[in-house]
Amino acid sequence: VARWEHKTRALSRVFGSPHAACYCLGAVILMLNCVRSHCFTEAMKSQPKMEGLDCHWAYYLGLAILAVGTLFVISSFLALGFTGTFLGDYFGILMEAKVTHFPFSVLDNPMYWGSTAVYLGWSLMHASPAGLLLTAVVAISYTIAMLYEGPFTEEIYQQKQKGAKNK
Repeated sequence: VARWEHKTRALSRVFGSPHAACYCLGAVILMLNCVRSHCFTEAMKSQPKMEGLDCHWAYYLGLAILAVGTLFVISSFLALGFTGTFLGDYFGILMEAKVTHFPFSVLDNPMYWGSTAVYLGWSLMHASPAGLLLTAVVAISYTIAMLYEGPFTEEIYQQKQKGAKNK
């Protein structure tokens, strides 16, 4: 959807501005995330627990991983803002400069890896083999997204730099 918007600016026209379109897409992404998290939790609850993980150390390890993941997700959001988080650059809403401070100073794509860590922690806390499998699916999906999103975002900002040099 974001690449289609970048190419056509169709959502920006429909919503009257790139900001309104980005906020609407962001709202849809947030709602879909809620649905995904609910389905993830329901899948874990409906499946048997793994006896080897149904203990205090796994629970507390999961809690720690969940906390670190939440830190990365929240700090990423605070560093990028709403439009930076929800593909604003595809709508032509560009940041002044690449964010390099925490959490980006620690890890590339901290939002994706933080979200994956949240699911991993949640799975360990529930001693859920189904949750661990679904976490792997999330990690693979995010890895594929990063392979496409990273180079495309770099291209958008290279175009911005070329445009600034030509002025």
